[in-house]
Amino acid sequence: MKKTLLLLMIGFGVVSITSCKKKGCTDNGAVNYNSKAKKDDGTCLYKPFLTLNGAAQVTINVSASYTDAGATATNKDGSSVAVTTDNQVDSSTVGTYYVNYSATNANGTSTAKRRVDVVIGAENWTGVSWAMTTTCSGTQFPLSTSPSITAGGSATAVNIENFFNLVGGTATGTINGANITVPNQTINITIGDVTFSGTGAMNATGTQIQITYTYDNNAPLIGGTGTCMAIYDKQ
Repeated sequence: MKKTLLLLMIGFGVVSITSCKKKGCTDNGAVNYNSKAKKDDGTCLYKPFLTLNGAAQVTINVSASYTDAGATATNKDGSSVAVTTDNQVDSSTVGTYYVNYSATNANGTSTAKRRVDVVIGAENWTGVSWAMTTTCSGTQFPLSTSPSITAGGSATAVNIENFFNLVGGTATGTINGANITVPNQTINITIGDVTFSGTGAMNATGTQIQITYTYDNNAPLIGGTGTCMAIYDKQ
């Protein structure tokens, strides 16, 4: 009899302990998550589930068109939620921009963003026409006013063709983003040689290049040394 009573008391205690477990939302992703709840009671509430379409970070060249991939949002039951988009991208100017997204239901608002980096790429240097103005001497360093820039033998190499007035010639350069380096090189101008080098950069809109050249012209009568600037404007 005592043994039976003891078993009944133990069983009652287990039932009591189980029944006393605090109920509530046990999902920490829910807006009404209860850290003290030990048993989920199915009352969890959720803000919209907001997902980016495509990559969270995108890089484009300046002046290129940008079409955003957008985002989608759903409720917990899979029903769709409208997404509001704030696109701050200005593809005409180098910089870091963001596209912001938000979606709202009765339980709150979810947000997400995409980063868009607008940069100077190799394509911004080549495939366009340039008009050149300069402070350089027209005899000692006679730059052409209508050069063209073409792709070189590697992803970072470019050629400045029709470099000099009358005699033409091709100068080589190396690009790194918006910067250009013209290594030391020599072009023959029929009556002598011009040795030169330079450094410069493209502006933030990809419409102008400024290069400072240092030169040494050994041609008789017109030769000389100096430093000057050339400005190339996109046409």
